[in-house]
Amino acid sequence: MTAYQIIFLDIDGTILRPDDTIQESTRHAVAQAKEKGIEVFLATGRPLHEIAEIGKELNISSFIGYNGAFAVHKGKTVLDKPMDRPVIEEYLQTAKEYNHQAVLYSSEQNLLTDKDAGKMKDFLAKFHLNKNALIKPEHFDQILGMTVLSLKEGEQHLYERNGIHLSQVNVDGMRDCYDVIRDTVNKGYALEVVMKELGIPREASIAFGDGMNDKEMLKYAGVGIAMGNSHPDLLEYADKKTTTVSDSGIFNGLKELGIVN
Repeated sequence: MTAYQIIFLDIDGTILRPDDTIQESTRHAVAQAKEKGIEVFLATGRPLHEIAEIGKELNISSFIGYNGAFAVHKGKTVLDKPMDRPVIEEYLQTAKEYNHQAVLYSSEQNLLTDKDAGKMKDFLAKFHLNKNALIKPEHFDQILGMTVLSLKEGEQHLYERNGIHLSQVNVDGMRDCYDVIRDTVNKGYALEVVMKELGIPREASIAFGDGMNDKEMLKYAGVGIAMGNSHPDLLEYADKKTTTVSDSGIFNGLKELGIVN
């Protein structure tokens, strides 16, 4: 068996509990893995400019953000794939037409279609998004990721294109929000790029996640572990299922693999 060399952790619903805190057992698990020389990455749909505190709290300095469009290993950028401008223009037009809001993410800030809509305020508060500005055409070439808000049942198809799909945000109160995911640029693709950069074989990797934006990551990793609180459709992409985020899911998953005790 190849010794494990790298772990990828989703944030919301994987290391962050519903009350936005990190369980003590998760801190212990991350610390023990790092003591053994294992690389640990946070791999999130969130923008990287909003997760520094979480990284600091867990002593992690390597990140995949924007659902796989951007990756940093200890300060060095190893992946940077903005979305195509025509797609951005088309999606903003659709959002306007159907009275949806959108949050678009650049490497510097969150770009909003509307600062005052109730759902927008709830979304920004829930995910602690603070570096916000209104979107302008000069931003369209810098967009790494996007979330559309306030979709009604059956409206998801409005944003589905060849090579792009929507992934429901797996957080209470936010299930009418969807991340826009590119089939060729996602967390699984980012894992591939990162491990090639670091010279780590696929089978030496572990990934934990709970949402449908984690499916490519769990499929690509040597061992893909779904949280006990995962979206039910995620389970078919995982090799294992651990306990919930509030019940030591990370610790128990790594314990089963013999990494922590």
